Amino acid sequence: MGMGWCIGLLGIGAILTFAVDWHLAGINIHLVGVILMAVGIIGIASYISIFKRRRMQPPSPAAPVVEEDHRFYR
Repeated sequence: MGMGWCIGLLGIGAILTFAVDWHLAGINIHLVGVILMAVGIIGIASYISIFKRRRMQPPSPAAPVVEEDHRFYR
């Protein structure tokens, strides 16, 4: 799942939980909304943790020390 799907699930779950007042026989719409929000949050957390590891770059080695030669030749 991408970040867009997770945010979409979170939004749909919030709408079902807080903004809908339907009553269906045998289905608790508010519970379905809470479950969708939980899945969206878990998806966002896993997406961020996976891509955070992929984007981390190993530290580059220290720059070599440049020593200048201060001798003057004539």
